[in-house]
Amino acid sequence: PSGLYYNVAGVPATAGTSKGSEPRFHPKMPVQKLNSLWTFDGTLPPKLLMVRYGQPVLMRHYNGLPIDPSANMGFGLHTITTHEHNGHVPAESDGYTNAFFFPGQFYDYRWPIQLAGYDSINTKAEDPRAAFPCSPGETLWTNDLAPGRKTCDNGMIKIRGDWRETMSTHWFHDHMLDFTAQNVYKGNAAMMNYYSALDRANESVNDGVNLRLPSGSALPWGNRDYDVNLMFADKAWDKNGQLWFNPFNTAGFLGDQVLVNWKWKPTLDVRARSYRFRMLNGSVSRYFKMALVREIKGTSGEFQGPVGSGVSYARVPFHLIANDGNIMEHAVPFDGTMDLDADGDKQNHNAILPTLGIAERFDIIVNFSKNGIKPGDKLFFVNLLVHQDGKGPEEPVALADVLSEKYRAIIKQTSKGPKWEDGDPAVGKVLQLNVKAYTGQDLAMDPAAYEPAKPGKAEGLFMIPLKIHRDNAADKALLAQARHRTFTFGRSDGTDEAPWTVKTDGGFGFRMDPRRLNTSTKLASGPTDAGATGFGTLEVWHIKGNDTGWGHPVHVHFEEGIILSRGGKPPPEWEKWARKDVYRVGSEKDGTDNVEIAIQFREFAGTYMEHCHNTQHEDNSMLLRWDVEKPGQVQLMPTPLPSWDGVRYVNSAALPTFRTGDGYGTKAAVTP
Repeated sequence: PSGLYYNVAGVPATAGTSKGSEPRFHPKMPVQKLNSLWTFDGTLPPKLLMVRYGQPVLMRHYNGLPIDPSANMGFGLHTITTHEHNGHVPAESDGYTNAFFFPGQFYDYRWPIQLAGYDSINTKAEDPRAAFPCSPGETLWTNDLAPGRKTCDNGMIKIRGDWRETMSTHWFHDHMLDFTAQNVYKGNAAMMNYYSALDRANESVNDGVNLRLPSGSALPWGNRDYDVNLMFADKAWDKNGQLWFNPFNTAGFLGDQVLVNWKWKPTLDVRARSYRFRMLNGSVSRYFKMALVREIKGTSGEFQGPVGSGVSYARVPFHLIANDGNIMEHAVPFDGTMDLDADGDKQNHNAILPTLGIAERFDIIVNFSKNGIKPGDKLFFVNLLVHQDGKGPEEPVALADVLSEKYRAIIKQTSKGPKWEDGDPAVGKVLQLNVKAYTGQDLAMDPAAYEPAKPGKAEGLFMIPLKIHRDNAADKALLAQARHRTFTFGRSDGTDEAPWTVKTDGGFGFRMDPRRLNTSTKLASGPTDAGATGFGTLEVWHIKGNDTGWGHPVHVHFEEGIILSRGGKPPPEWEKWARKDVYRVGSEKDGTDNVEIAIQFREFAGTYMEHCHNTQHEDNSMLLRWDVEKPGQVQLMPTPLPSWDGVRYVNSAALPTFRTGDGYGTKAAVTP
């Protein structure tokens, strides 16, 4: 209530936005103190932002944090910068790590919410797949070749751009230089849904464009009855129940409890029909591997419960429909019918998701009226992935061992105080789902109709097709002409104060310096240097890790990439059909020490970032700057240096290979 913007005259909708809010992780836990938890508008969980393609957003972010930087309960910094992960936005609104602002100030972020390719593909806004949903009679300003107000026509307003670039599940979070981990952990993170003609969140609209994903039908768009956002994140608290963090752990901080939407051990009532779950790993350093199971009274289930419990468990199959913010070309079944990663085992992903790295998102469809599920049943999301430290995950625990509690962490009293022993306390059940009766009509699509080809079954329908396919001859020719760059994330040439580095194109391993430009790619008008009109500038980026046992979920701002190979082999099914913005490299079983991606750049120029999204690594140097340059640009973009009194700009410096990369040709050519 004493915050700078709690009651500001002339600022609408800010007075008292957190009045009466008592943020708690559990009803029986204490209220979090003002300096323990910093969230958007002070609410917990933070609000969900819902946006539509074609309707730009101006996000005016007021910094109402304490002026005293030490008023933070020991972690977090009061200067902030907000990144919309992974919006196709101009650089000045991307949340560059060095473009931060101070208490008493605000920053206007301009998020166009436009389809990529809007100045080169479908420029007359004639394709109905490139459109945003609207209400009958609604009139909205639309940015097309003739900008002006357009009236809703058959539930949509068509816009310019490439419909294959449609995005869906995003989030936005703090990106403060050296303090991202602390500020995000402290609550400066919120989820964000993009809605489009393809993903309008009204399952009753059957117009040949709408994918009819589970959602509901009461509203023209944006129904969330059966479309649920789930942010998973590990946290820790002190003996008084206040959020706690160790800022001195540069390897990676782990909490000992898993919160879902900032709630500890929550439950969710669901109806006996299909649901879409948008799952985000919002942790600082922890990876997850989630399984979905149903509890059965008695011992007839595949997995037995704890001795004497009188219960067992069965797997609950589901389909993966989106990876990161992007709906995939095909819906991938996690039901034991496919060997999804070609390792000879169909059961290791039967009702079990792949590793979910920090900042990665998985959208899945679960049907609570199939596979023996009935009203009154209890289902559980179960985390199987063990962390001993922030280096990266160990191998997952067998689902049978977790459900039987053969694997179970317990607290033991030691001479130094209580300590977890015999396991990782974050492994186990993290969310309970209670199935209720449903008397309505489930109008959502059947994801099985969109499955990839598998033995005995032809390839199904497409959701959103990829622009490039690794085994297509014409696409391989384009990739062979593309510029190639290599980024190695590790500890090469690091120091105790700055242990993490990034090597670009085989050069020296540098720590983060916002003035240093590691890489730049040029925008092209007309045919690009890869020979494809409208594609943008196509490049191949090779992302590597060089530390045995360390995991690095690498995030590239601004543009999505298509994984061409993982460890020199074809990617697994959950990546084969996806566009991604986070690329895990590491020693985990379903990861490798390198990935190769096809990525292209168009529309906006300016300064962006690439970094490890283990934000403890990011804050200790594992971050680099890259620019998009306009055609013919020679001079480097200057670097902002903010202060209480304003921002000054200083000259930037660049690596020798920042424009050339490390070559063309055979390195980028991929064999099937």
